Amino acid sequence: MIAAGFIQASCARQSQNPFFTDWNTPFQTPPFDQIREEHYMPAFKEGMAQHQKEIKKIANNPVSATFQNTIEVMEESGELLTKVNSVFENLTSSNTNDQLQSIAKEAAPLLSKHWDDIKLNKKLFQRVKAIYGQKDKLNLTTGQNMLLDKYYKDFVRGGANLTAEQKTELRKINKKLSVLSLKFGENILKEDNAFELVIDKEEDMAGLPDAVISAAAEAAKERGHAGKWVFTLHKPSLIPFLQYSPKRDLREKMFKGYINRGNNNNEYDNKNILTQMVSLRVKRAHLLGYKTHAGYMLEENMAQKPQNVYDLLEKIRQPALKMAQKEAQKLQKMIDEEGGKFKLQPWDWWYYAEKLKKEKYALDDELLRPYFRLENVRQGAFAVANKLYGITFTERNDIPKYQPDVKVYEVKEADGRLTGIFYSDYFPRAGKRGGAWMNSFRKQSRAGGKEVRPIICNVANLSKPTGDKPALLTFEEVSTLFHEFGHALHGLLSNRTYPTLTGTSVPRDFVEMPSQFMENFAAAPEVMKLYAKHYRTGEPIPGELIKKIKNAGHFNQGFATVEYLAASFLDMDWHTLTEPQEPDVSEFEKKSMQKTGLIPQIVERYRSTYFQHIFSGGYSAGYYSYVWAEVLDADAFEAFKENGLFDQKTATAFRKNILEAGGSDDPMKMYIRFRGAEPKIEPMLKRKGLM
Repeated sequence: MIAAGFIQASCARQSQNPFFTDWNTPFQTPPFDQIREEHYMPAFKEGMAQHQKEIKKIANNPVSATFQNTIEVMEESGELLTKVNSVFENLTSSNTNDQLQSIAKEAAPLLSKHWDDIKLNKKLFQRVKAIYGQKDKLNLTTGQNMLLDKYYKDFVRGGANLTAEQKTELRKINKKLSVLSLKFGENILKEDNAFELVIDKEEDMAGLPDAVISAAAEAAKERGHAGKWVFTLHKPSLIPFLQYSPKRDLREKMFKGYINRGNNNNEYDNKNILTQMVSLRVKRAHLLGYKTHAGYMLEENMAQKPQNVYDLLEKIRQPALKMAQKEAQKLQKMIDEEGGKFKLQPWDWWYYAEKLKKEKYALDDELLRPYFRLENVRQGAFAVANKLYGITFTERNDIPKYQPDVKVYEVKEADGRLTGIFYSDYFPRAGKRGGAWMNSFRKQSRAGGKEVRPIICNVANLSKPTGDKPALLTFEEVSTLFHEFGHALHGLLSNRTYPTLTGTSVPRDFVEMPSQFMENFAAAPEVMKLYAKHYRTGEPIPGELIKKIKNAGHFNQGFATVEYLAASFLDMDWHTLTEPQEPDVSEFEKKSMQKTGLIPQIVERYRSTYFQHIFSGGYSAGYYSYVWAEVLDADAFEAFKENGLFDQKTATAFRKNILEAGGSDDPMKMYIRFRGAEPKIEPMLKRKGLM
């Protein structure tokens, strides 16, 4: 009776787990109102078990391997695991808690083993290898060839050709890396949430805009400091403080709080974690036949090898450094003229740059904010998508959300067909990591003849509403919203068969191209008139302000480019190490920055101990991607400047050859089909004022 009762209870719990049922929500969106923390691990375990059964069946198929009975069937496998993992990964980055982080630690090594079990399955690899060996005779489409090529290389790069002893070693490395990467990101989140600058003297708030003061007062109340003001390391709090506070000692405290994350010799310190990761990555590269981790990673990117990345960065470094040095001189001159008896330091740069911009262009963020209400900016991005591609966005209030701040939209084609579902989640909170990103709860595909429409999410940390004011953005935040929306369009407009090749499943140094391309529209006067309206009066932004934004377009570009390049060089230097080693992090960084000629007034955009892109975000040996994508996006936007901002022929060509195509072909071939030629670097240099 006890055994029977236990089995019945177990079955009842499983039947109540929403991951084990078809979702009856609109468009089969995740039922966030039903999903609980206790549902994840049973779903992960069952998903992995089901996937392994499917893989075993494919591997043991007595019929000779074909593209259809092996590659296509693998594409359709693992449905439950994909279902739970997509929801879990989104929530652990955007709305996590202690329970979810505990589950992540338990799941990470299990998932690492699961994927190693597949990639190191000898029978399965022999089937893939047999198909790959005769691919020229199979009359496959371009997309099918790409998929076969990807599967074969994933097996080889996953260790399929290794000896039994080497495979055991690879498993150990992958398992350790999965846990370390998770811990790295968790430490940064805890460092972010732990830091606070508490101000209790009203005179220390001098110079700060009213909206910033109001936000600090609300933050203080939330953190138990009612009647005071609190500043945090979230960008909407950090950046305005650095820009406007005349209190140099407090700016220094804020700045150092930011750049020392993960480097405070406490329980959240990341130095040992990242050096272990770097060493393990070198060991894995050697096992797989590569000299460096960068060599391993870049083989599948457009750059192909480390030297090509260094060459690209070097082309931009010298002109950017010259411009940054001139900018530093101007800021130092301003300090001297004000009677400041100190040398410009990194925590001074934002403050004096803001003053100089106001003096030179009569422009600052607070002058623009009233015209950049979040809701209007979002509608502006929607309007651009409509004018370019004919799609519409309609808010749905009947679709479950994982957090009250989230908005959900149904996206349709001009003829009424469903394009996909779009979630936007824009405000900071304790459970959200820093930065901005796009993710998918479900990817577009037509595998197995089943039409699956995508469910895409944009997440960011933008300025929140304060007091009686709505969320009013800086122009940088406007650009961020448009950037992530570009990623969203890449996912929403995907139009291919196989999920492995749809949406943003493209080489790392191509994935940022559609997003950075969209940033161009944010600053276009025609577009600004669509969304930039005063939040109180509804009046469109004056032409003179648009002109000021354009005139200030090259302002501070030396600083912005140099701090980005410094981080890119640092990433490459960590990942071109040829031997496993765990160097002193500070010394390594110092030598790396000396090689780049980084001036002391600028700190690299991401120091090693909080460089989440490369240690917990999938961009290792790939942070350069943003600058390569800038070359692509600047060149691509030239076509729209030449033919008309909303020229339908150009927009259709961009949609067809870039957005719809996913990773179904070589990205350079796709780009040439759109543009007619390879991209030129000159438009990017010109846009930055580096020519």
